[in-house]
Amino acid sequence: MYYPDFNGLDFLRAHASMSSLPLTANGLDGTSALSLSLQSRDLSHLSPSKGSPPHNRSSPRPGSASTTPNSLSAPSLSAGLNALNLIQTPKSGLKPSSYSSPPPLACNPEHNVCKLIDYRGAQVAAFMVESRELICLPQAFELFLKHLVGGLHTVYTKLKRLEITPIVCNVEQVRILRGLGAIQPGVNRCKLISCSEFDTLYDDCTNSK
Repeated sequence: MYYPDFNGLDFLRAHASMSSLPLTANGLDGTSALSLSLQSRDLSHLSPSKGSPPHNRSSPRPGSASTTPNSLSAPSLSAGLNALNLIQTPKSGLKPSSYSSPPPLACNPEHNVCKLIDYRGAQVAAFMVESRELICLPQAFELFLKHLVGGLHTVYTKLKRLEITPIVCNVEQVRILRGLGAIQPGVNRCKLISCSEFDTLYDDCTNSK
């Protein structure tokens, strides 16, 4: 702690009293004065200069940031962790932007029985799934919708708007449809749709402006 009224003579007297040095009327005797003068010269760099503010290395100045490189306060660390949690945690109220299809049908023997039915004046491959007759959507597109819309991506967009979800074929159904020629040999995915749902899709394609 710095005392502005503590001059050099007081410093010498204090040092002499602690060192049990004899004092004369002027302060110290000759030998002690010389010894103390040399000691005070060696310690001069430790005594604060008059008129300069003290430098306290143990505590920073008020309002200044800490200079410790690895020190982090609790509020800043907590704020960083909260920001990381917000980035990593998905928002539950948002819907996925991409169109997601349901899983394929179970590969049960009753689902894999295919037959050709007459639909709109053509022979269309169909499967009986849970008491519903489902036709091959790509085959029906080639027969009835190819000249009306640009492609199957347009059909899927319309189905999503109409809230119609086609059924995804399992591996055995795809193999059967390829063998019948309902889909191309290199196709490994296919979807099924009921006749009433395709009627709704066809009406939307023909009546849309």
